[in-house]
Amino acid sequence: MPDYAGRVRTVLVVGAAWIAAAGAVRIVTQAEGLPSAPVANPPATRQDNVRETLHGVEIVDPYRWLEDQSSPETRAFIDRQNHYAHSLLDPLPGLSAIRTRLTALMRRDTQGAPIERAGRYFIQRRGADDPLPILYVRDGRDGADAILLDPRPLSADHTTSLSLEDIAMNGRLLVYGVRTGGEDETELRVMDVDSRRDLPDRLPRALYRGVTLEPDGRAFYYARQERASGIRIHRHVVGTAIERDVEVFGDGFGPSDWIDARVSENGRHLTFTVAHGWASNEVYVQNAGEPTARPVVRGLDAHVIAQFAGDRLIAQTDWHAPLGRIVDIDPSNPSPEHWRDIVPPGQDALDAYALVGGRLVVQHLHDVTARLAVYRLDGAQEGEIQLPARGTVRNLSGRWEADELFFDFESYTAPGSTYRASIERRAVQPFWRPAIPFDPDRYQTTQVWFSSKDGTKVPMFVVHRAGLELNGHQPTLLYGYGGFAVSITPWFSADVAWWLEQGGVFAVANLRGGNEFGESWHRGGMLEHKQHVFDDFIAAASWLVEHRYTSPDRLAIRGASNGGLLMGAVLTERPDLFRAVLCEFPDLDMVGYWRFPNNNPPALLEYGDASKPEQFKYLVAYSPYQRVTPGTKYPAVLLMTGDADTRVPPLQARKMAARLQAASTSQRPVLLLYDTKAGHAGGRPIEKLVDDQSLELAFLAWQLDWITSPPGNR
Repeated sequence: MPDYAGRVRTVLVVGAAWIAAAGAVRIVTQAEGLPSAPVANPPATRQDNVRETLHGVEIVDPYRWLEDQSSPETRAFIDRQNHYAHSLLDPLPGLSAIRTRLTALMRRDTQGAPIERAGRYFIQRRGADDPLPILYVRDGRDGADAILLDPRPLSADHTTSLSLEDIAMNGRLLVYGVRTGGEDETELRVMDVDSRRDLPDRLPRALYRGVTLEPDGRAFYYARQERASGIRIHRHVVGTAIERDVEVFGDGFGPSDWIDARVSENGRHLTFTVAHGWASNEVYVQNAGEPTARPVVRGLDAHVIAQFAGDRLIAQTDWHAPLGRIVDIDPSNPSPEHWRDIVPPGQDALDAYALVGGRLVVQHLHDVTARLAVYRLDGAQEGEIQLPARGTVRNLSGRWEADELFFDFESYTAPGSTYRASIERRAVQPFWRPAIPFDPDRYQTTQVWFSSKDGTKVPMFVVHRAGLELNGHQPTLLYGYGGFAVSITPWFSADVAWWLEQGGVFAVANLRGGNEFGESWHRGGMLEHKQHVFDDFIAAASWLVEHRYTSPDRLAIRGASNGGLLMGAVLTERPDLFRAVLCEFPDLDMVGYWRFPNNNPPALLEYGDASKPEQFKYLVAYSPYQRVTPGTKYPAVLLMTGDADTRVPPLQARKMAARLQAASTSQRPVLLLYDTKAGHAGGRPIEKLVDDQSLELAFLAWQLDWITSPPGNR
């Protein structure tokens, strides 16, 4: 599930849960001579059948002991599961070809939109031969790029990565994070850009949820989360001891509240945002010279994402506007009846905005694809910024006092490219484009609409080779997420490209719970309405079958994090509808979720809390772990997680793997690939990404009969 701290600084723009690749697999037969492998049955797993009664209902948990991640018995279970999974996956005859193709497509230059500060351009790039992204700095528009932050020397296996937290407006100082594996926790460090050296300031490993620097770089504010008390904002003066840092905001808020701080570009204002889960938030402002922050927005059942344009407070909100609007708020007279519309509500969802070049750049979603328009602060529209095609805009970047906007653009068949636009002239030109051996012209993307169980119309993108024959037999991969107000817009992924090259169909359903159509769409898939998400996904799968794209025996599904919960729910509700399931870093035990240690307590405000009687009722009704039924013919399932996932407790995947293995009678494999270093926040080098994606694609190709398995593999 996403981290809300990023969302409250602008508007959450979440890409895919994948970083992946593409290629061609040769169909083989057993007569060609396949590699031999141990014939393995699922490892036998002890049941302890812990019984408890919640709200008058007895809950029996056969694998409670697997919640203890450090116990020798759990570690032995992980070793047995990995051995079992690899004994079936490693000998698959198409695996080597997949790995070769993925390597060719993933080993390419990638980079994101630059951040400009005082004539310096900061660019994160992963070169074709780089295991992890590197931060470069370019002095001036035509300067040469110089390495600024390089994670390669930090770990021999390249599992230590870096995150850019913030850059001072003078371009001379930055704060970055050092992350071990894929855990959420980081260590914060401070760098002098001129000398390319770290300063002595170093904040110890903790859960940091955002950093904002004062314009001159003399101090910065950071959000640090403690599991028991929640997030607090502290101020650190560069060059002083960490012990002297002062807490400036957050007292009185709890662990379910996400708190974020932002210093205005001119340094005269400090904005605090307090988000209560994903449903509403408050805004506080502290001006220079004032001792404390004062509330500007409080007590509204709405989102308000605010930032300063000079000395004017501009905000995106869904207050009295489910699809969103942009308003001008006077902090001295902030009640909603005095807000002035700059961009009034329209027919499309308002997805993001940026204050650049003295103008307001607004990103709308029109049927789940991006549009960019430019407004003056008096509300006059000055035209649109033309985009290359239907797709997704990410990383809107620019400054209020500079006429230069950067953004990344991608689609399902076009990898991410960076564009530079003049706000004054609205002229767009490429800033950077990747080179990739993939021909997008061979494929077509169609948006279709289908009816969910309750009659709600839901959109879905369907991508496939041009001229596809609808014969009901195409291997099809359906992706979904549906939660936390995340809009799933088109993205390019190399494993999707691989899938398309094989002649497969790739589909993405824009389920309720996301933000594709505003807050009402989000709330239609949260809390007691979560079942709508599963109904939408099942309806999407049924539509693909009914319209002869595929059949249940040729249909695979994929989801991660909150999407992993989706996978668990639909495979237990409709095991007959799918042949194979990729379930990554998943939430699955929604009855026990409230008592699990994790870094995301606001998730209870999205899902519900089973310790509360009224919420227990709907959670126990769909909780995948509790719905597993012995004697059921479940589809093939590949679960993936790792020790370093400190956001979604990996104990859920461990327990689910054991329970499905014991229950299923389909003779199809239930596998758990468990990485002792990987986590939710990435941190995997390119070699590890290629290996993981290759195993996943080989699993799907095997289960959908694209390749033949070695003798004995079931």
